[in-house]
Amino acid sequence: MGQADPHAWDGILAQLRVTNPTTWRRWFEDIEPLELAAGTLKLLVREPVQLKYLQHRCKQQFTEATQAVMGLLVAVRFVGEADLEQPVAAGPSDAATAAAHYPPSHQPQCEGFDDEMLICPDHLFENFVVGPGNELAHAAAIAVARKPGWVYNPFFIHGGVGLGKTHLLQAICQAAMYGSPDFRIYYTSCDGFINQFVGAVGAGRMDDFRHRYRHVEMLVIDDIHGLSTRERTQEEFFHTFNSLYQAGKQIVLSSDAAPNEIPALEERLTSRFNCGLVAEIQRPAFETRIAILKTKAALRRITLSNDVASYLAAKIDTNVRELEGAITTMQGLAAINNGPLDLELAKRAVGEKNGSSDTQLPSIQDIVDTVTSHYGVKLSDLLSKRRHRSIAMPRQVCMWLARKHTRYSLQEIGGYFGGRDHTTVMHAVKAVNMKRGKDPTIDQDVTQVEQQLLAP
Repeated sequence: MGQADPHAWDGILAQLRVTNPTTWRRWFEDIEPLELAAGTLKLLVREPVQLKYLQHRCKQQFTEATQAVMGLLVAVRFVGEADLEQPVAAGPSDAATAAAHYPPSHQPQCEGFDDEMLICPDHLFENFVVGPGNELAHAAAIAVARKPGWVYNPFFIHGGVGLGKTHLLQAICQAAMYGSPDFRIYYTSCDGFINQFVGAVGAGRMDDFRHRYRHVEMLVIDDIHGLSTRERTQEEFFHTFNSLYQAGKQIVLSSDAAPNEIPALEERLTSRFNCGLVAEIQRPAFETRIAILKTKAALRRITLSNDVASYLAAKIDTNVRELEGAITTMQGLAAINNGPLDLELAKRAVGEKNGSSDTQLPSIQDIVDTVTSHYGVKLSDLLSKRRHRSIAMPRQVCMWLARKHTRYSLQEIGGYFGGRDHTTVMHAVKAVNMKRGKDPTIDQDVTQVEQQLLAP
């Protein structure tokens, strides 16, 4: 490459995007190739959070892509501005990007992070999709990041697996870091706290352990429910909590359960966790899941159509990780087949998981496919809030067929069709039966759709 050949670097990024679609992120385009010397390609990463993430998670992928494009046995080295003898001037786009996200006069401090608990650069507030089930947690997290130690201390987030707790914790860390140049944060998991405590006890280094956790401006611990049943560790964390709280330092915790529901947690810890703000994150609604899918896709610089996003959001209603996993699977299939990210690919990526045991019964997706084809409507319209007759009738027929030919409950059917409640499904069933009884044309139409659905 010599002195940073931009064409070769573009080729490396393109190769990385094809061979490692799950790794590639749009902010990789902000990386600046500096020089190729002594068999090492030096890459400048200006954002410290991104730098540390790349150093720990992406070195092998970048090295393989570089070797494939250049045909040379080359190693890759990520460096920050502090590693350079003379700072490299940022281009206009880099400056604009930095100004849009962080105060230009502040440099983040990353020394307080446990290497095993890396901050994901994607986990920013701007990438967190807000919906009815998480708006309180999101608003409180922003307030904590802006004025740590002053509002909502401690701040306790709880909810099921994969709903965005870690995203909010890491967003708090990044926003707080960029908000103050000298702000000291320690972010780790509960397992990290436990392992370090056990190691410190065994090595007789408790003073070092306590200094690490008690001399910070903000302590952030993920999955604090891991303290359950560990009496000695709870004792130590109790004193750590008191030390920080009495000094006015911010404490941020996450858990799969609310403080009162963590088994075998000492009452004195439960009361302290409850003395601040406890915010629950619930499963995302249908519209929120669509927004999450599009946001996750945009981070990889790919676009999902409304039909694809609606299909995936309807099929996956559990958590954000499964939604992201669906995008990853689609990327892999698209790379193998060199095809578009269309609805057919989405169906292949997700598949019908309930067909093995009930092969004689149509799935809800079978019903949706039949109805959308018969009435000529879009899936995104069918699952939307639109009430126009051209959409409402096909939607009601879907619910009527689902109630008649599947074993799903009213609530499950309503959840599939845009997060509607069971009363909406009951109304749809009654409405279709009534219309069939009054209008022979509608009766014939519904019968035809049903025959198409059940045809072998």
